[in-house]
Amino acid sequence: MIAKISSGKDTGGLIRYLFDTKKAKDHTDPHLVASWDGFAPDPGRADDFDAAKRLLVADLDLHVKQARQHGRAPEKHVWHCSIRAATTDRHLSDEEWADIARRVVAATGIAPDGDPDGCRWVAVRHAPDHIHIAATKVRGDLRSARHWNDYLTADRELAAIEKEYGLQQVVRGDRTAAKRPTRAEQEKARRHGRQKTSRERLRTTVRQLVSVAASPEEFLHLLDGVDGVRVDVQRFPSGDVRGYKVAVEGDTNAAGQPIWFSGTQLAPDLSFPKIAERLAYIDTPPAIGAGSRRRPNPWHQATAAAERIPDHLDRSDDTVAQAHIAAFAEALDVLPLIAPDHLRAQLQQAALSFERASRSRIRAQQDQARALRSAVRALRTTPVTGDGSGLAMFLDIAVLVVTATVRWHQTRRHDQQVAAAHQTLIHLQAAYEHAAPQPLAALAQRTPPARTMERHVQHVRAVLPDHADQVLDDPAWPALAAALAQAETADHDPRQLLQHAADQRALDDARSTARTLTWRIQRLSQRHAPSDGARAAQARTAAIARPGQPADPALSRSHQPAAAAARPRHR
Repeated sequence: MIAKISSGKDTGGLIRYLFDTKKAKDHTDPHLVASWDGFAPDPGRADDFDAAKRLLVADLDLHVKQARQHGRAPEKHVWHCSIRAATTDRHLSDEEWADIARRVVAATGIAPDGDPDGCRWVAVRHAPDHIHIAATKVRGDLRSARHWNDYLTADRELAAIEKEYGLQQVVRGDRTAAKRPTRAEQEKARRHGRQKTSRERLRTTVRQLVSVAASPEEFLHLLDGVDGVRVDVQRFPSGDVRGYKVAVEGDTNAAGQPIWFSGTQLAPDLSFPKIAERLAYIDTPPAIGAGSRRRPNPWHQATAAAERIPDHLDRSDDTVAQAHIAAFAEALDVLPLIAPDHLRAQLQQAALSFERASRSRIRAQQDQARALRSAVRALRTTPVTGDGSGLAMFLDIAVLVVTATVRWHQTRRHDQQVAAAHQTLIHLQAAYEHAAPQPLAALAQRTPPARTMERHVQHVRAVLPDHADQVLDDPAWPALAAALAQAETADHDPRQLLQHAADQRALDDARSTARTLTWRIQRLSQRHAPSDGARAAQARTAAIARPGQPADPALSRSHQPAAAAARPRHR
């Protein structure tokens, strides 16, 4: 069940709407199912409709008029709560709706149980699947009703009602969701032929700019340069930035003034103080010196940082985990800006869905996600080029991160975030399936000779006995073999790389084990191969750790299979 609560000034206008059968098509049989004393006049069942309606309005407004004589009536004295059942729920009887109405007005403080001075209210049913509660917010003792947080208290009561009545249990939020566009905003967008409202367009724009900005000052500079967007920055007398507001160029009200949205009106995490807090922990990449042999690949850096997120979600404090989820949302926000055209729609939908999964009541410890945020900023100058292997590699890890995020939110009963993360998975997996074939096919064209292939088959069987058949039967096996051959040419030990790849991700979670290992091997092989001295040290360490075992040089260069068994199943 879902409740919507609002306030108003006109009791008569609300009652007219609730009993109207001409303009509202779903008002098929308006009638009272409950009231404050059980004796309120019911226009829907009276012979003289107009007379009964006037009498009902007068009864509801009685205490309001009395309070006005003493100057104590609130300006918006009308309390309106609509309660709608799910489309899959059975039709409730009038008696059941009456019980629900009584429980809601009691829970919200409109008419507490056992309080003879509770506010006057009626519950009107004019359709099978919902009721409306109309109340006036002046009590019998002429004090105003105490109904603070009425939406939350009504929502909690409805959650209990759903369980007791055997109704569908609605996914509930924690008041951290971005505000939805109003019906007026949606209608306006439709009239102008736009798919998105101004609020939605501005929210996406601001989020993407936050994902690429390296400082609060740069964020404001980038925002000021967006075509079609007006920006107004507010400052304290000291000159420090207090906040900002944005408007779509040409989107005006009836008076011709721009329709402004503050950061908070776009989303709870888009106020300037919260943006500044996130951007305070961006590490500036070190300058590439003359003696540097190669510039780090930003895609590899971003993938490596994202790859550690599941482990943070499993092991870290909640505030740290929340920070990594928020930083990962920034990574998804930047992808549509740099991805090829054929992937942008799915990636944009993934970012929009994960936006809801990136916030909760848990406050993020933002200084804990420096590595990923810095890598994401480096991606903005690294568009997807060539065969797109960097993006495919990142998307493969992104699926794992979102899967871990689902589990993290589930254990904390964050229902809306769980639903949003599930939706994100659909779009990310679709994007990955479109991004992966080209780089895998390019690799497969460099399949090594048969003798080399056979040697790598033996490596897979030795290092990954539990997954060997699955890997070797996978269509991506030729690409993995080519990646291993390339790594071997660069003086890496293929068995060691395979073991590292298996240790750093639970292969049971992979949709394609061979593809997952391919991206991992490609990234690991970009590192400098260990020297002979380092390999000798690894062999000595392995011999000390496993006394009594033969010091097989081939095995000593790779982690033993027992190491894989000891790792946690989910990272």
